[in-house]
Amino acid sequence: MTEHHTPHEGSAEAARRRVSEMGPNEASVPDTGSVPDTASVPDTASVANEASAPDAPSVPLDRRTARAAPPAPPLGRRAPADDGPEAEHSRDTVGDALGPQTDRLRYLDVATRRIARGMDLDETLRELRRAAVPAFADAIIVHLPDPLPVGDEKSSAPVILHLHSIDRTPDAPDAEWARQPLRKPFPTHANVAERVHLKATGRLAELVRTGRPAFGDAPGTASAVAELLGPAASEPGTLPAGHRVIIAPLHGRHHVMGVVVLLRQSRRPAFTEDDLLVASQLATHTALGVQKAVMYGHEASIADTLQHTMLPTSLPEPTGVRLASRYLPASKTAQVGGDWYDAIPLPGNRVALIVGDVMGHSMTSAAIMGQLRTIVQTLAGLDLPPDEVLHHLDEQAQRLGSDHIATCLYAVYDPISHRLLMANAGHPPPVLLHPDGRGEVLSVPPGAPIGVGGVAFESVEMAAPTGAALLLYTDGLVESRVTDVGTGVEALRTRLQAGAHGRVTPSLELLCDEVLGTVLPGTRDDDIALLIARFDGFPTESVGYWFLDPHPMTAGRARRLTRRALHRWGLDSLADSTELMVSEVVTNAVRFATRPISLRLLRTDVLRCEVTDDSPQVPRMRRAAPGDEGGRGLFLVDQLAWRWGATRLSTGKVVWFEQQIPRG
Repeated sequence: MTEHHTPHEGSAEAARRRVSEMGPNEASVPDTGSVPDTASVPDTASVANEASAPDAPSVPLDRRTARAAPPAPPLGRRAPADDGPEAEHSRDTVGDALGPQTDRLRYLDVATRRIARGMDLDETLRELRRAAVPAFADAIIVHLPDPLPVGDEKSSAPVILHLHSIDRTPDAPDAEWARQPLRKPFPTHANVAERVHLKATGRLAELVRTGRPAFGDAPGTASAVAELLGPAASEPGTLPAGHRVIIAPLHGRHHVMGVVVLLRQSRRPAFTEDDLLVASQLATHTALGVQKAVMYGHEASIADTLQHTMLPTSLPEPTGVRLASRYLPASKTAQVGGDWYDAIPLPGNRVALIVGDVMGHSMTSAAIMGQLRTIVQTLAGLDLPPDEVLHHLDEQAQRLGSDHIATCLYAVYDPISHRLLMANAGHPPPVLLHPDGRGEVLSVPPGAPIGVGGVAFESVEMAAPTGAALLLYTDGLVESRVTDVGTGVEALRTRLQAGAHGRVTPSLELLCDEVLGTVLPGTRDDDIALLIARFDGFPTESVGYWFLDPHPMTAGRARRLTRRALHRWGLDSLADSTELMVSEVVTNAVRFATRPISLRLLRTDVLRCEVTDDSPQVPRMRRAAPGDEGGRGLFLVDQLAWRWGATRLSTGKVVWFEQQIPRG
């Protein structure tokens, strides 16, 4: 039965006129009242079936028509009809006329949603290829500009398109593609142009500027096809005859995001004018998806760079402790968090070990993390107890805003006394791996998170056995969607203990890898910051420690004690210079001290001398005039010592200097 339709406002001709008047960024969808050619409907039922699935409902534009129409058949087929005149009339007027159009709308609904759900560039283009091949075309070629434009600013540089990907029907017979430039997949085939320079006056540049798809055999378009598919595409017989090539520009809001070429074999119906509408929809949603992916990647890169610049580039190498660390982002698409770690050398060869976590995943979290880390470094330089550090950090965090909550664990290790002093602000407890392989979750009062305010923190002191390893970490290591923090901490302790049983103590780098290796992929929701410290301590025979009363004879006694210690260590060659510097520093301390001063000598790879007193006044080196009787002590120290310095403490100050030990 032959049907005749009179064009009206809902016809395909009217729909095409409306699309031709739209801009490249308008997501035009054909009206449900149009009557397209049945041959132009994609002949693959897979996408239509997906559209009818529960997770991909059909969304017709005209819901009144959709309620009157029968369930949509697979693309390219008519809907079954019941017996009777009414069913016959419905089949003639709805099944034949609106059925293919409904299938096309279903296809576009599923395809555009699949493209829109992509978060990165590769995922967006992969969904485009999956949606287009084989349901709509037999092959697809994607060219993207390099570099991809970012932001709203327009560049005056010429646009250069690079071949990104090629996809084709997997079961296409070789004979069908024997004379076509897609008979081999990218990148082994050289016929498809890998670099396309858009000429300002060329046909391809004109198509890109308009942003509307066009047939490859349209007048004057052959040159554009040759630019994209290579010179071989312009040879007669290379491409199937008729409307079997569509060039669809990817036009974003402000920039050209690329060009897509869609091809059909001769065994399938040629593209029609209505297929240009489908190609326009695919290109528009793909361009917006590419632009979204580029912007997302750009912002993620900035935030990721911001965060990593705020983390320590390297760890210090203090004597008596070895350090190793790891930072692991939650995923490739969410690399921005507020986790941080740090290790800060303190006076007396001590070291502060810090790990913290700012709530949230954003550039704001990374910025707050950087500010808190800077505050901790400043407070650590004052040599305050851990509970005082957390108290002042909490005060400063409240000034940054009440919405910024963080957890923090602050520990100080003294390799000379083999002691550990810690305070906690709502952070997961540390785990201590003893030298015998026993794992222990250290009992530290948790306290309240940083930023809550009005909560006191408590410092806890405990032994730090030589050879033990302390693990400080953020909750991403022990907490997931299926595991709470307590269960995760106990599981971590058990794994560490089981792994260390009956084997040689692993290196810190290997231990870090083993700890992170226990995290199952796909179960992690948060970043992981890990800091491991292995306690080596100071041997007692390499330490000299004395308390001296502040009176005029103290400098002489300090010189005698220094000479005896150096003789015992076999460092007589350093005795004279060390005695002179000790005498000058002790004399200066006696002038201002009101309580006993301490003198400590440490022999490691260098000889270190520390003099501590209760005066907060830090000495500064100055040049004495010829007639001055004093003021030359620190000048002598500066000339004789390898390094020296003075640090203000919470209970006074410490002046120290170091000398290199002669080899042999």
